Amino acid sequence: MSATKPINRITLFKIPDAEDQEKLLAVYREMPKNAKKDGKPYVISVTAGPAFPDQRSQGYTVAAVSVFASKEDMVYYDNDCAAHAALKKVAKSVHQGVMMVYFENRFN
Repeated sequence: MSATKPINRITLFKIPDAEDQEKLLAVYREMPKNAKKDGKPYVISVTAGPAFPDQRSQGYTVAAVSVFASKEDMVYYDNDCAAHAALKKVAKSVHQGVMMVYFENRFN
């Protein structure tokens, strides 16, 4: 039986105001240590930042990449993680659109 591959999650936000972007990024910055499952950090990594202005960005201004050990960990993050609930609260107060996709890397 093969081990599960990490789940890569990409989330894009439309947040026009730079100050509001920084509010969300401040929460993301702390996510790897604040997100806990069974009392232990479980998010492998989080990278996030403002998108460079580009016509292809379709108005999305903040990008975040989160990596989880399994799909089950990502589902926990979505439904039960207190740190992610706090992030969603901030995001809902500042964004004008959001998109999320997740995948397993097929290249290694």
